[in-house]
Amino acid sequence: MNKSTLKSKKILVTGADGFIGSHLVEMLVSLGADVKALSLYNSFNYWGWLEDIDCLDKIEVLNGDIRDSHYCKHITKDIDIIFHLAALIAIPYSYVAPSSYVDTNINGTLNIVQAALENKVSRVIHTSTSEVYGTAQYVPIDEKHPLQPQSPYSASKIGADNMAMSFYNSFELPVTIVRPFNTYGPRQSARAVIPTIITQIANGAREIKLGDVSPTRDFNYVEDTCRGFIALAMSDKTIGEIVNIGSNYEISVKDTLDIIKDIMKSDVKFITDEQRIRPENSEVHRLWCDNTKIKSLTGFEPHYSIRDGLEKTVEWFIKKENLAKYKSDIYNV
Repeated sequence: MNKSTLKSKKILVTGADGFIGSHLVEMLVSLGADVKALSLYNSFNYWGWLEDIDCLDKIEVLNGDIRDSHYCKHITKDIDIIFHLAALIAIPYSYVAPSSYVDTNINGTLNIVQAALENKVSRVIHTSTSEVYGTAQYVPIDEKHPLQPQSPYSASKIGADNMAMSFYNSFELPVTIVRPFNTYGPRQSARAVIPTIITQIANGAREIKLGDVSPTRDFNYVEDTCRGFIALAMSDKTIGEIVNIGSNYEISVKDTLDIIKDIMKSDVKFITDEQRIRPENSEVHRLWCDNTKIKSLTGFEPHYSIRDGLEKTVEWFIKKENLAKYKSDIYNV
């Protein structure tokens, strides 16, 4: 990664207050970028995970909402690159509030690409998800794999991806669709399986509650995911392309649990929590990334093995000040 390529570039990160977004902001600042970080407006003036980053004094925090088209036009003026991460991502919540996902994920993306077009933004990096593939029909999953909307969340992301790509096809907006597989690491929501396991063990649980532990995932440490985002943004070859970010490594939730137990020296028992079980046809049973395309376009290679990444993640979560931010006894929908 060439540091000079991002130096002084004016960059907008939507969803900057979230898990991946906050890490991406840190990495962009370290590369010399001039970063505007969008945090969802709230009356508390609370900036989410941006509150925890070391470079807060080096960025401009914006408070707003991508659901407002006028606001999107306002914040994309004089921007070189947009990293669009803002989205509703919790699958269980999408079962009970699906229209919220259409408003934020589809209409919000429309507002961003429309504003980018009007303000002549040089690059738009739109964030997709491996959930759009559904349960693997073949492995590893490449970018040509059929899309299967197995939850309202994944349906909304398929819609958002297509909306972004339509602006490339219709108006030559320089869009890249980034499709990360399962990212984990410090600051991840307790809604996700790895923080769920770690926080329950760290808080002394003798039995930990999980949903189905048989599905497999291609887990990626957050630093690798962010490096992938930046590599794709720095390559003109990726304009108009859909590109996976993943490790080309498949592991079950059960085996992931066993690695975490080993790292944390725990003999905790696993019990099934029925409220964490997805509806039968909604569960994505297998995700395994084919990362050939990102390697060939950018030379990207993941740096972290699953164990190395989990060790760093556990190290962060078990610090008292970090663990205190999580309600491990409550199921986060």
